[in-house]
Amino acid sequence: MKNFKKLIMVGAMVTMIGAASVTAFAASSYSTPAEAVAGLTGKTVEDVTAERYETGKTYGTIANDAGKLEEFQTEMLQIKKDILADRVEAGLMTQERADEIIAAIENNQSACDGTGSLRTGQRMGAGFGSMNGGQGYGQGNGQGMRGFGQGGGFCQAQ
Repeated sequence: MKNFKKLIMVGAMVTMIGAASVTAFAASSYSTPAEAVAGLTGKTVEDVTAERYETGKTYGTIANDAGKLEEFQTEMLQIKKDILADRVEAGLMTQERADEIIAAIENNQSACDGTGSLRTGQRMGAGFGSMNGGQGYGQGNGQGMRGFGQGGGFCQAQ
């Protein structure tokens, strides 16, 4: 009977570790558009931000130029999902609103060319802007308090 209890305990621990691993795997390994482009292109964050500053290209355009736009969009979508999950957990947003924003982001990705010309994200009040690596939080018309309401050429939501 004692061995059976140990077996049950070990099984429960393995299950909990496995569940935690799946949850951790879903989170993006990047927290900013610059980190995502750098990681996908093999450049440093400093090189990517310098290129953006010097050329005026969006992070999406830099990723597209490197043939990594689709991967960049996937990473950015996960970053946005992580931010929205944090806002829902903090009680700043309902899960229904977060789901609506995610659906709109996914819908708009099909027309995204990485240039940011769609000016998406500003009308939903999500405020996913980034500036100097900081994430903006929704404040009127989608403008982030520390950002631009549209994160570096990533097509967000209408």
